[in-house]
Amino acid sequence: MSANRLIYSRRFLPFFLTQAFGAFNDNVFKNALMLMLAFTAANALPWDTDLTMNLAAGLFILPFLLFSATAGTLADAMCKTKLIRALKLLEIGLMLLAGAAFYYEQYLLLLGVLFLMGSQSAFFGPVKYAILPQLLDDKTLLSGNAWVEMGTFVAILLGTIVGGLLVGVANAPIWIGAVVIVFSVLGYLVSRNIPLVGEVHQADPFKFAPWQQTKAAVRISYQNRTLYLSIMAISWFWFLGAGYLTQFPNFAKTVLGGDNTVVTALLVAFSVGVGAGSMLCERLSGDKVELGIVPVGALGLTIFGISLFFSSPASITTELLSLSQFLATGLGWKVLFDLLFIGIFGGLFIVPLYALLQQRAEPQQRARVIAANNIFNALFMVVSALAGILFLSVLDLAIPEYFLVLAIMNAVIALYVFSQVPEFAVRFVIYLLSHTMYRVTSRGLEHIPAEGAAVLVANHVSYVDALLIGGAVRRPVRFVMEKAIYDLPVANWLFKAARTIPICSKQKNEVVYEAAFVAIKRELDAGNLVCIFPEGRLTKTGEMDSFRPGIERILAETPVPVVPMALQGLWGSFFSHHGSGAFKFKGRLWSKVGLVANAAIAAEAANAMTLEQEVRQLYQDSVESKRV
Repeated sequence: MSANRLIYSRRFLPFFLTQAFGAFNDNVFKNALMLMLAFTAANALPWDTDLTMNLAAGLFILPFLLFSATAGTLADAMCKTKLIRALKLLEIGLMLLAGAAFYYEQYLLLLGVLFLMGSQSAFFGPVKYAILPQLLDDKTLLSGNAWVEMGTFVAILLGTIVGGLLVGVANAPIWIGAVVIVFSVLGYLVSRNIPLVGEVHQADPFKFAPWQQTKAAVRISYQNRTLYLSIMAISWFWFLGAGYLTQFPNFAKTVLGGDNTVVTALLVAFSVGVGAGSMLCERLSGDKVELGIVPVGALGLTIFGISLFFSSPASITTELLSLSQFLATGLGWKVLFDLLFIGIFGGLFIVPLYALLQQRAEPQQRARVIAANNIFNALFMVVSALAGILFLSVLDLAIPEYFLVLAIMNAVIALYVFSQVPEFAVRFVIYLLSHTMYRVTSRGLEHIPAEGAAVLVANHVSYVDALLIGGAVRRPVRFVMEKAIYDLPVANWLFKAARTIPICSKQKNEVVYEAAFVAIKRELDAGNLVCIFPEGRLTKTGEMDSFRPGIERILAETPVPVVPMALQGLWGSFFSHHGSGAFKFKGRLWSKVGLVANAAIAAEAANAMTLEQEVRQLYQDSVESKRV
């Protein structure tokens, strides 16, 4: 299902609108309250405005630290749809209370409501992401995340703008109260149309124990290093985003020489960029979670972060510029362009990571993994505020210099994460290869089991067969590769990162040969996919060689289904032995490649001869279809 069709789906649209209305309402309420506390009600509280602003910001973020784990435990313990509806009913009650507090100008009560709204959002966060894999399938999971991220940032933007506008109208408290009440009711009514999903996984009844549940959620996140580092990467983006957004008012006023309309333009450029990047991620990824885009996002964040440093003017006028005057200076468009692309690459960075969390987390722990993510997100945003104080106040850096520090820090942290989780780097190389030198189309990959062990067998045409198959298959694949290819300079680090299993003939090196079968059995016992090329070597003629009997030993030791596959269109390409051989600059540098799979064959019915016949037939069928 395409992204455009997904948004109209009765299974997804009610959820999308529910979360968008919630994000909009939060920001109408929060921004309106902050502006009223700063201006119209500056003397209504017994302390200064600076303390009020920091107190309000802390009251909204504190519940994410206190209750995210409890929220995740609750979401794992009950029907997720019913929990969403209950939380939307709670929002109506809180907004009724807020409307009354606005009307009677009870600002201490409004600060209390702000804390309660933060608590409601903290409980909504885990269930929001945990329910997506149950509303959507693997093919639409990334599209769903793209829509959610885009919708959330647009809703935040619109809510912030509407909240600011409402403060300036006559009878502002009444209008603010009316808007937040109406949208809370709309959110609940829409939530009634979300399908009932989210079975109960926990046998024990839910208990309210925030501290113990926080420790448990964090402990769960440590269990899978890939998920843990993905959480760290997402949290780093929120650190980065908070670092930019917090400085926008002073950046506009003291560095760019702009008024409040320029601040709004900066916010719009960044938010629209994140929304656009989220949707672009879906277009670039196709129908699978494509981790190869994450390094692209990280690279763009650094490049345009550095560019923003060089876009800042050397001097400003004494009178603040309006948006039109700011854009007329020339640098104005450059600054907005940089922020737009920081947002775009930010969307490319976080959408696959959110989808990865949902896809790889154990279903019975999914909401708590999301909760752990929310806890770390909140911590990183708090640390971001402290970092701003350190660099701008203690070290006395200018705001553009701080943005440069953020860009450099992003590069360092990205390199660390990618070095610790090589899957990101591997998928990045595969993504570049399959979108530059090769254009891969696939057919029949639904025959590959969605979970559990299986062996994939394919013909062997070029040095990049494994990379192209790995890029097309949604699940991670462990490849068995001729040791001579495995040991190729430069490529070796990539094969090691992908946990490729080297093999050679028994006569050449019996130790390597036996170790390969031990590794294959270990991967299959762990429920992974293993891909082998039973010909044992690259074709020198373009025609398939006979299959060796090693596959029979694999199936005898671990009886699992076998999926026959065929690669077509690689013969004559740069990495094949056509003509002068591979790497001789005689082959094609761009090829259309077909990958076709057939129904899985039971272990007891599979042997080298039958599998060879299956793959040969698939290869011939794909060749014939190309001719037609």
